[in-house]
Amino acid sequence: MRVLVLGGTGFLGRHVVAALDTRGHEVVVGSRDPGPRFANPGAPERCVARFEDLTSPERWEPVLAGADAVVNCVGILRERGRATYERVHLVAPAALAVACGTLRIRRLVHVSALGLRSDAHSRFVRSKLRGEVALKLSGVPSTIVRPSLLEGPEGYGARWLRRIAAWPIHLVPADANGRIAIVDVRDVASAIAVLCDRPPPRRVECVEFGGRTSFAIAEYLAMLRQSVGKRPARLVRVSPETAQLVAHVCDALHLTPFSFGHLELLRRDNVPAMNGLPRLLQRALHGIASPLDTPSGWDRAREAAWSDAAAPH
Repeated sequence: MRVLVLGGTGFLGRHVVAALDTRGHEVVVGSRDPGPRFANPGAPERCVARFEDLTSPERWEPVLAGADAVVNCVGILRERGRATYERVHLVAPAALAVACGTLRIRRLVHVSALGLRSDAHSRFVRSKLRGEVALKLSGVPSTIVRPSLLEGPEGYGARWLRRIAAWPIHLVPADANGRIAIVDVRDVASAIAVLCDRPPPRRVECVEFGGRTSFAIAEYLAMLRQSVGKRPARLVRVSPETAQLVAHVCDALHLTPFSFGHLELLRRDNVPAMNGLPRLLQRALHGIASPLDTPSGWDRAREAAWSDAAAPH
């Protein structure tokens, strides 16, 4: 089966590409900036897919040519120019769904997130939820995947959290008491590959993915610190107002993975109502209490060919 992975050079996308490759599928990587490695014979085929431009079904049709299935892993943490939340999280995915229906694409998997709420103050959070609603309204049978916080090799956020955990003082928002079912990116990618192999659903279905247990962010940082043999850090609770100001500054200056959207997600539980991973994978889930793994196997052999550092997706 020929599978187009949109955002296939990003954190989750790279692992989805690997999982599909392992299952014997022909993979096409959709990226906003294919770069100089576009024709590298050791890499999967690539195509240009800039969501800010793909705002109608007609514009999607050349991108989808020849595909049997599509996995949409694209998401932006912060807006840049024409790549707005509205275009990337709502308009383009809605147009993609319509185009998949017109072209009779066998399978459409759309990656969203847990913890989305219509009353959220973050435009990032609201736009992701509106994207889900638009997909449902399209009437095109598809699967919406809602993972909790991802961690794993080469994850920007995961590595940043480990650096924070190494500090002797942990600064945590006072109201960040929501529990997070942190999940290994490899498990999510493998489950998405399994979904691609399954018959298409009769309507839009939603599956939620999480890890084996859940933590408040302060507990998670403490666990990471303990996993490398360090003494407990001093926990300092930062006022909600200060945490919100810092989040807005990080958003304005594009600093660190910490954002206002993440702050809102940390304030409420981010745990699946029913975890779909065990049923799909039929194996134990990866643990997350150890330092990040060193890339191995396909990572070492193909990372150089697949890397696309310029792409925010």
